[in-house]
Amino acid sequence: MTVLTMLPLWLSGLIVVVLPVIIAIGVTILIRRNVPFETLRENNEVAGFNFATVGVLYAVLLAFAVVVVWERFNDAEKGVGREAGAAVTIYRLVGGIGGEHGANLHDALSNYLKAAVEDDWPAMEKSGRASPTTTHALDAAYASLLEYDPTDRRGVALMTEVLGQLDQLTQARRSRLVLASGVVPGIIWFVLFGGAIVTVAFSFLFGARSLRAQTAMSGALTAIIFSGLLVIVTIDHPFAGSVKVGPEPISRVLEEAEAGLR
Repeated sequence: MTVLTMLPLWLSGLIVVVLPVIIAIGVTILIRRNVPFETLRENNEVAGFNFATVGVLYAVLLAFAVVVVWERFNDAEKGVGREAGAAVTIYRLVGGIGGEHGANLHDALSNYLKAAVEDDWPAMEKSGRASPTTTHALDAAYASLLEYDPTDRRGVALMTEVLGQLDQLTQARRSRLVLASGVVPGIIWFVLFGGAIVTVAFSFLFGARSLRAQTAMSGALTAIIFSGLLVIVTIDHPFAGSVKVGPEPISRVLEEAEAGLR
């Protein structure tokens, strides 16, 4: 479903929601024109019972999928915030190190943040993977910090805290890289779309005296079901598509660092 995620939101909505609604309405009209109303009305009682069971089961599955994907999307936003927060803290602590070691670490961290914005985000959007350039920049930041050899308690405390913050930054990056590959596995996509088709198909077995009312009900049911699927498709990859988590928090930290942290 990566292809649908990468499309503009209006086009994804057209394919995932509008097209199935048109098909459902067209099939309903086609069936009513070729199957007598009395024949369809005989199915109402039995089909209604089965439809209720299928509908409830699918509604639970769809709601669960939406909640899980939305939670992961929020986790991605929070992870980027943690990464930016750790970077801010490191910048402030580097001021206490001072000298050549402090300047080198400051530059190394800035290079990492630039690489994260310019390389990591495009790589996550295109392939859901990390950028090697950003990984090398993070390694360089660690190497720069490990060159610092404090000789007093204050220096040891600063290095310990900077290492801790750098570790949090690394974990936050690893978290967003994991989420970038997508949340919903292939088998779940099969069940979601297969269940949607089966649920909508059940509505074709019913017969209402008014064709207009029946087509409206079939269209509304299809729109509701596939709108839920559109939400899942849109935010399944938190760092790709029309609705995504951007690098703005990290960009702001970098801008503040270049202008002097306030």
